[in-house]
Amino acid sequence: MTNFKFKNQTAFYSGKVRDVYTISDEWLVMIASNRISAFDVILPKQIPFKGQVLNQVAAFMLDACKDICPNWLTSIPAPNVAIGKKCTPFKIEMVVRGNLVGHAWRTYKSGKRELCGATMPENLKENDFFPTPILTPSTKADAGHDEDISIDEILSKKLATKIELEKICEYALALFERGKKIATEKGLVLADTKYEFGKIGDEILLMDEVHTPDSSRYFFADGFETRQITGEKQKQLSKEFVREWLIENNFMGKAGQTVPEMSDLWIDTISKRYIDLYEILIGKKFEPQLISDEEIFLKIEASLSELL
Repeated sequence: MTNFKFKNQTAFYSGKVRDVYTISDEWLVMIASNRISAFDVILPKQIPFKGQVLNQVAAFMLDACKDICPNWLTSIPAPNVAIGKKCTPFKIEMVVRGNLVGHAWRTYKSGKRELCGATMPENLKENDFFPTPILTPSTKADAGHDEDISIDEILSKKLATKIELEKICEYALALFERGKKIATEKGLVLADTKYEFGKIGDEILLMDEVHTPDSSRYFFADGFETRQITGEKQKQLSKEFVREWLIENNFMGKAGQTVPEMSDLWIDTISKRYIDLYEILIGKKFEPQLISDEEIFLKIEASLSELL
């Protein structure tokens, strides 16, 4: 965790993977750490260069989607740092699913055919495409686990107005289509992802990271259909392989469970998988940048002085 003190700093928050500084109640400085979380638990060891990968993929994707809806990002002063507008967040995450994977598959396998008010068709296999992408929102918990929520429940709990929610749903589905297009061009399938939105006045903005390996699941498109037919496990580039490893080692973030030991080889494997996804999505070789906390601080201060 970083421990900076910036001029006009008004708040600080250390999240699962990022440290967030509020400046003059108007700007946010987000420092992407090398921490990794799964099942809402921060794992005990860090992943080299993960923060840089996430920050730079998110910046690339926000720029690629800025014509769909406005977003919070203003500048990237350091490899793992983003500065942007402070929004009032909606306490929901808009999860869009194009394929039956992850939480949706676990729900489906249990016999249920409805998730967050969305109906899932019969006779699907794990990783199959839905006829059309579905929206399965969740609450955005300040602490602990996020929880599934339906569109109707969002309205009844007044987490957004009807007009706001319609716009958010419209944005989320359009962003997913853009993400799918970018993924397809890179030989990938964007299986599912999540978006977070906030407001400044009456304007709704896209917040947080977008289409990163932490917020999305990607499969390799080459051979995807063949693997579905034969029942072979899909090749993927996302954080899901970390979740699968934890499940195989009897950890799902539940009380009394212990995080399995993370060997140096396993940590190196995770780091390489993040870098692989960067290079495929961005289309260029990843350049690791080692930068001291002092350099990061000075770059942030210089960027903030321009904004302020």
